[in-house]
Parts: sequence; structure tokens; C-alpha cells
Amino acid sequence: MNAIKTCSSIRCAGIISMILMVLNGCATTGDYPPLEGGPAPALVTPDYLVGAGDNVDIFVWRNPELSSSVIVRPDGKITTPLIEDVPASGKTPTQLARDMEQELSVYVKNPVVTVMVNGFVGPYSEQIRVVGQAAEPQALPYRDQMTLLDLVIAVGGLTEFADGNRSSIVRLTDGEWQQFGVRIDDLVNGADISANAYVLPGDILIIPESWF
Repeated sequence: MNAIKTCSSIRCAGIISMILMVLNGCATTGDYPPLEGGPAPALVTPDYLVGAGDNVDIFVWRNPELSSSVIVRPDGKITTPLIEDVPASGKTPTQLARDMEQELSVYVKNPVVTVMVNGFVGPYSEQIRVVGQAAEPQALPYRDQMTLLDLVIAVGGLTEFADGNRSSIVRLTDGEWQQFGVRIDDLVNGADISANAYVLPGDILIIPESWF
């Protein structure tokens, strides 16, 4: 557990350092390989993963008194009738259903559980973060086939101080952080659809302030 926490701290420190460097204007889009529009990438996470803040409906067949609708706690666990502190975050709904069946088998013969997710949030590792000169910087749940334009719309566009064409996307690839330049001004103001790149779960969009 300590090793995991240490790894997480190092990873967060690396992200913060990179974000600060870009926001301070120490880099331009030209310093990074461009991330342009094109065919949709292969889906990294084909199955939705439950995350803290998700609302999950637990349906136990023929046992309505054991069925419930609960919110995944910040610690990633849920509590339902008869069952306490079941880890849910990071699992698919099907995996969670099988775990619930195993837990309930102590009290119910051959339980059949279905898990349905509402109010999607997803685990932090799958969320996309938009920081810098966005009108509403925030973390967004990833959605299939999500693009750069979708992110810009979701955060309400850019501020008047933003330098959209110096923006970049930070992405974890094969265990290493990589940074790619994106052209938001060309996409939004110039209607250049080739700049509408696809994004992936865990991406960080950094929008720096203009130098002038």
C-alpha cells in the first residue's frame, strides 16, 4: 500500500511540474509533436469502470428487499443491505455484480445480481482534466469517441487571455508521460477540422495564457 501511495505521489508531482512549466509559457506547441485529427483510436477501456461518485443500482433477483440504489463513496466502496464496504471503484458493473453475488451467497442461495450505473463519473484515472485558460477548468468523465472540440464545449470555451494554438495534451503512453501540441484556435475560430484530435481516458488538456 505504501508503495502504491509513493508511486501515486510521484506521478502527481510529475503532472503538476509539467503543467506549471507549460502555464508559465516555457513551451510552445512547436516543441511537441502535433496531435491532429484522424481515424478514431482504438478504445483503451472498452468497458466502463465504476468510480467514486457514481450512482449504482443493485438489483437482486427475487429479493427486492436486498436491492438498492447507492452512491460509490470517496473511498471507492459501497454498502448495501446485509453487505458492508464492498470495493466498487475500478471494476466493471459486471465484475461488481459477481462480487456482490459472492458476498450475498452467505445469506441467499444462488443470488443473481445485476448492477446498473447512473450519473457517470468514473475513476479518476479515466477522467480527462482541462486546466489553464479554460472558462470552466474541470475534470470530465471520458466518453467514447471524445474529441478536442467536445472538451472545449464542455468547459465553456476559452478565456480572452488564452493562447489556444499553444495548448497541449499530456498523455500517459506505455508508462511514460508524453506531450502533444493541439491547435484550439485553428479548430474553433478557423474551422480547421483537421485540428479536432481524439482524446483518450486520462488525458490532460493544458491551455496556456497568451504572452501578449
